Amino acid sequence: MAHQPMHVVLMGVSGCGKTSVASAISNKLGWPYAEADDFHPEANKTKMAAGIALTDEDRWPWLDSLKDWMTHHAAAGNSTVVTCSALKRSYRDLLTQAKGEVLFVHLDGPQELIAERMTKRVGHFMPTTLLPSQFATLERLDESENGITVDITPAIPDLVEKVLGEISLRQG
Repeated sequence: MAHQPMHVVLMGVSGCGKTSVASAISNKLGWPYAEADDFHPEANKTKMAAGIALTDEDRWPWLDSLKDWMTHHAAAGNSTVVTCSALKRSYRDLLTQAKGEVLFVHLDGPQELIAERMTKRVGHFMPTTLLPSQFATLERLDESENGITVDITPAIPDLVEKVLGEISLRQG
């Protein structure tokens, strides 16, 4: 029996490991991968690089374009792997409008650990100074949402195996 396409959305604050985990999952499964940061218009990137938090108005067109990318792939029968902060329930609700099943994987960890990891990144537009505002905005997954929360303390390969196990369970 064929399964409907699944979109695995790695979510969480900047610096939690979304890109590392998502790219490894995409490589293992051969699923198309989208980095939500690539969908931001330049105006959003400029604001964030200047240390200015985005508003909901800044985010809606960005989230719509990501949802459309997911739907395009699902219409072709493809599952996908996506990174997106998806900090608010309303953002996740918009993403669940994509065709196919949307599974949120919240990569969660202590702010101090994430800030430390962010200082080691090279060439990313998001400054560490915006991390507290991301934690303040974060609305954690609740039981009515299709998703899991994963502690980011273990090594990336361990996180990848945990997520792959969840995908396997859901695909039966």
